[in-house]
Amino acid sequence: MDDAAPGRQADDPSGTPRVLALLSNGEVEIRGRMPWSSNATFLVDVCHDGATLPAIYKPHRGERPLWDFPDGLHLREVAAFRLSDALGWSIVPATVARTEGPLGPGSLQRFVPADFAQHYFTLLERPELHGALRTICAFDLVANNADRKGGHCLYDEDGHVWGIDNGLCFHVDPGLRTVIWEFGGEPIPEALLADLDRFAGGDGDDAGLGALLQPEEVAATLRRAAAVVRYGRFPDPGESRRAYPWPLV
Repeated sequence: MDDAAPGRQADDPSGTPRVLALLSNGEVEIRGRMPWSSNATFLVDVCHDGATLPAIYKPHRGERPLWDFPDGLHLREVAAFRLSDALGWSIVPATVARTEGPLGPGSLQRFVPADFAQHYFTLLERPELHGALRTICAFDLVANNADRKGGHCLYDEDGHVWGIDNGLCFHVDPGLRTVIWEFGGEPIPEALLADLDRFAGGDGDDAGLGALLQPEEVAATLRRAAAVVRYGRFPDPGESRRAYPWPLV
């Protein structure tokens, strides 16, 4: 991460174009169900042209209906990757939507080999990772992440920090719930603001969000990006307990 601009991580180390092609075209074989997931989530192998990639499969049929989010949370997982990719921030592992799978349509995301004893609160103890955590914090402001738990921050074998489980994002109404509040009041790094300003000046189609979200959700995402640029600082949670997810990890 030493070559990254202040407040940003270095480029995605996973070889995103190759991984996306494999996720989009490979045969999917379920290895087992992931523990502690509120929705059906499976570890799978994706095989194509002699290559095999472990991935996380979230079938549409395994999603619990929510009163405050429309049907199809797996598409929001894909939208989160596309937003991260459009910003150039390498936060969300490569993710695609598949129209077919062992349990029907769903999302496939590259599995991150990580130290699963680590999470946001342990990573926060390492100042050299604060730039990566600030980037995730800024991402969540724009994506309107309603469920950024500490365990959703992964530290991989290459020292890269990822943000996973992004299905509860992109709601039109303000609903940010996150554990990342330590940077409240700080200026957002200029490199991140420049990326957000560029993104806010588009229409969302360059990131492919229109195919995954409602038009009003795309418009709200662009407005949030512009608002973050105008304000230029990380917000504070105030005294509202609704600013935090539960459980925290």
